[in-house]
Amino acid sequence: MNQQGRKLRSCTEIEREIRELGEWFHNIRLGGIETAPNHFLGDYPEVKWKRFAHEIPNDLSGKSVLDIGCNAGFYSLEMKRRGATRVVGIDDDLDYLRQAEFAAEVCGLELELHQLSVYKVEELKQRFDIVLFLGVLYHLRHPLLALDLIREHVASELLVFQSMLRGSMQVSQVKPDYDFWEVEQFHQPGFPAMYFIENSYSGDNTNWWIPNRAAAEAMLRSAGFEIVSRPEEEVFVCRCSEGKRR
Repeated sequence: MNQQGRKLRSCTEIEREIRELGEWFHNIRLGGIETAPNHFLGDYPEVKWKRFAHEIPNDLSGKSVLDIGCNAGFYSLEMKRRGATRVVGIDDDLDYLRQAEFAAEVCGLELELHQLSVYKVEELKQRFDIVLFLGVLYHLRHPLLALDLIREHVASELLVFQSMLRGSMQVSQVKPDYDFWEVEQFHQPGFPAMYFIENSYSGDNTNWWIPNRAAAEAMLRSAGFEIVSRPEEEVFVCRCSEGKRR
């Protein structure tokens, strides 16, 4: 819905509709009302966004953006505020998409929202100038496959990637190959490693794989992305490289 077609609501109506849409993970200010004022991470994701917002051009005129796992649309809305011509948000959770639709309507900004899994991004049949892949990787049973599909089907220029990281933040120099009996490297804190969550982590049974920093970087390179900056501990800004590592 564009600004001209924006439905005017009172603060009372906005607050009521926010509550009717269930529990929000994104804290977004709509008409002065916060959607998740008591978020356990604070003013989230605003506190995260402030740490890497400068890495994305302020003027996105003529640019297309894909927000994978858009949730309630915080980042999608920020991209639209920077003038992106087309912003597409996908999520497999219909409740989040309803929240994103409502947030866009209240803000008078136009988003294209689809209920779609990251494993099916090929169905979008378009490449995007900027792909946001924030806070999704560790919720996936097949994380490297997701990165491969993003590179193969939708990313054309810039990938902004964020993942929860656990374990060491060191990054060891890894040799191209190791002898079968050479095992000491697996004990190095900076060797790429992923932690598998069999049951639940932080009360969330959708957490599956949590990488250390070295593994996150290695997976991005393996999928065909060149890391150009790391503006925040968990955020990697990448450009598409010429091919997968192997």
